[in-house]
Formats: sequence, structure tokens, C-alpha cells
Amino acid sequence: MIAARLSMLQRFLLDVIGSFNPKDLTPAMRRNYVHELVSWCFLPFALGAIEGGTMGVVVKKAFDGTVDPWKLDMAVAVVTAAPNVANLCSFVWASLAHGRRKVPFIAALQLATCLCVGLVALIPINEGGLLALCALVLVARTCWTGVITVRTAVWRHNWPKGRRASVAGKMATMQAVVLALCGAAVGQAMDLGPRNSIILFPALAAIGLVGNAIYRKVTLLNEDEIVAAERAGTDEDERPTLDPRRIITVLREDPLYRSFMLHMFVFGLGNLMLTQPQVSLMQDEFGLTYLEGILATTIIPTAIMPLAIPMWSRLMDRSHITRFRSIHGWSFVAASVLLWLAALVHSLPLFYAASVALGIGFAGGVLAWNLGHHDFAPPHRDAEYMAVHVTLNGLRGLMAPFIAAPLYALMPPDGRHWVFALCTVVNVAGMVGFIALSRRVSALHRHGPAHAA
Repeated sequence: MIAARLSMLQRFLLDVIGSFNPKDLTPAMRRNYVHELVSWCFLPFALGAIEGGTMGVVVKKAFDGTVDPWKLDMAVAVVTAAPNVANLCSFVWASLAHGRRKVPFIAALQLATCLCVGLVALIPINEGGLLALCALVLVARTCWTGVITVRTAVWRHNWPKGRRASVAGKMATMQAVVLALCGAAVGQAMDLGPRNSIILFPALAAIGLVGNAIYRKVTLLNEDEIVAAERAGTDEDERPTLDPRRIITVLREDPLYRSFMLHMFVFGLGNLMLTQPQVSLMQDEFGLTYLEGILATTIIPTAIMPLAIPMWSRLMDRSHITRFRSIHGWSFVAASVLLWLAALVHSLPLFYAASVALGIGFAGGVLAWNLGHHDFAPPHRDAEYMAVHVTLNGLRGLMAPFIAAPLYALMPPDGRHWVFALCTVVNVAGMVGFIALSRRVSALHRHGPAHAA
């Protein structure tokens, strides 16, 4: 029996490894695939150093006793919100990248992110240092928002629709593995001595620079024609601008996308409210080490992602994004329920169980995040639709932690579980919207031409 199970595990691992073989891609696609995949073996080391969950634990522990507890909880809210707040700049990056070569543009932003990570080593442990750290994290995540916004256009032109989710899944899998390793490295190093940050963060930034050098070898297929078409700009109204009012224009013109963004806003608000109280409660109630805290907020979720991504990528390749969200979203509902129960009964194992559910949700979320708008956007407006999605994510990212953090601070210790109960209610409300919209889109496909592709 044991031998049979080991054999099954061996076959599974070989299948997983074999799935990364790009043998069925054209030579041009294969070169891009290899360069991009290898770059994501290194780039996430820099990104992982400033990941919201990891940095939240670092801030909560490193500055504990140095600054006022209220200010510290607000700082935790800032650094956990930073990846999403930075998305408010998405329209800026979409506009600046318009008519420019995409890969060098992305590479420059990756470089800026790595430099910000390296500068974390210079932060002193005092109130001024806390402010400086929050600023560095915000700048780094703002630059990374540009990478996310522009990268989706590269993926759209480099990979056909039927392969896009699977290829993106491979990139996300590699990123998740490295982020988990990075979270473990940060936790272990900081437990050995907080001043290890002087070496740790520059080292992670240097590894990221290796990935940046490799990424520069990626080419955007038919880039000359794409850039020329963008510069020609046949319709001025369809060009991305620095004017955030274009969000309103896009949503007014596309009622299906407007509905999708509304339900996404509600659902995402509930999800983004989870991290700050999760970090604060685990530290306040259990007094975890750096590694133990990062295990729950980063390592477990990102380690689970590679196992769940193949399942979600198969569903996404054959589904409209509205149907995908109506199924996938329940993983986040399960996570919020588990966090509620963990806080209610003061159970650390339940916190870790919630991390598993979050990892399953993140696995599908990373695909939907990068590819979902393709089911609505005309090809020449891809970056603009992505910018709408990313910018609205930034708006809810700005709101969510600063709703959750004051609620958490105002609750008595035995009432903090109600913050997670509120997140659950908001998540379920978003899921009801996704289910209704999925049925609407299905009906359009059955009975007439739908706007969605």
C-alpha cells in the first residue's frame, strides 16, 4: 500500500514537472516562455520581501514597544494595504506605457522595485523609521503595479486565448513557490536577529536583479505593429490617459463590465479587510515569532497555490470570468469563516487552516486578476480595462484596512472576532452578485450576441 502511494506521488510530481515543458509552443513562444519563466525564479525574491502579509508581521514585531500601539496598528494597515492601494496608480502606468515598448518599460519598473527593497536595510527602528518604511513599501508596490498593468498586454499578445491561463498559471506557480521560500527566509533571518535586515533585504534585492536581467530577453511578438498602432491612435477616446475619470467612461460604455466591477468591489472589500486583523490578532493573542506569523500570512497560502493553480487554470480556460468567479469565490468565503471561528475560539490551528483556504483562493485569484478582463475588453483596449480593474482594486484596498483596523482597535479582546464576521457577510454579498451576473452572461450567450468575448 505504501509503495503504491509513493508511486502515485512520484507520477504526480513527474506530471507536474512535465507540464512545464513548452514542447507544444512555437519556437518564438517557447523562447519567451523560457525567459519569462526563469525570470520568475528570481524576481519574486525582491517582491516577497515587501509582500503585505510578510511586511505586516515584520512591522508589528520589529516596532513593537517603540511606537504608540495605535500608530503601529495603522502602520500594519498601511503595509498590508500597500499592494492594493498602489493600484490607484494603474491609469498612470497604462498611459505612460501607451506607444512605448512594453518589455523595457516593465524591466525598468522591476529595477525600481528591487532598489526600494534594498533600501529597507537602512531603516532605523523608531517612529521616523516606521514612516520611512511605509513610504518605501508604497513606492515599491506602486512600481510593481506598473509591472502588473503592462504585463497583461504582453501576455495577451504573446499567448493565444486557449493557452493563456495555463501559461499564466505556470508563471504564478513559480512565483508562489519563490514567495513561500522568501517568506520563510525573512522569518528565519529576523528571528535570528532583527538587525539581519541589513544583509537580508539587499541580498533579496540582488536576487531580484538577476531575474530582471533575464526578463529583458523577453520579446513582445509583433511589437513594432502594436506600438505603431498605439501611436497612431485612431480613436482618441480609446487611448489610456492620466485622467481617472476614464474609469467612469469605460464603466458607462460597458454595462456587463460595470456589473462585474461592482460585484468585484464588494467581494474584494471583504477579502482585503482580513489581513490587518489577522496579523494583529495573531501577534496580540499568541505572541508568535516572525517565522510563525509569516507562516500563516504568507508561507502556507503561497505554498498551497501551486497545488491549486492547475485546477483553476483548467476552469478558466473553458469558462467566462463571471462563471469562474461564481465558483472560485467560495474559497475566500471559507477562509473568512475559518478566521472568524479561529478568533472566536482562540485557536491557532484554525488560523493555519484559514491560510490553506486563502492559498486555494489566491491560486485562482492570481489567474482571474491577470486575465479576467480579457473576457470583456476589445484587444486594443486591453490595458485600459486592466487599469480600470486595478484602479478600483486600489480604491477598495485604500478603504478596507482602514475600516478593519479601527474596528479591531475599538473591539474588546473577546469581541474582535466580529471583524471577521463582517468580512464574511461582505464576501457572501459579493458572491451572490457573481452568481446572478454569471447567469445573465450565460443567457446572453444562449440567446444572442454577448458583449463578452
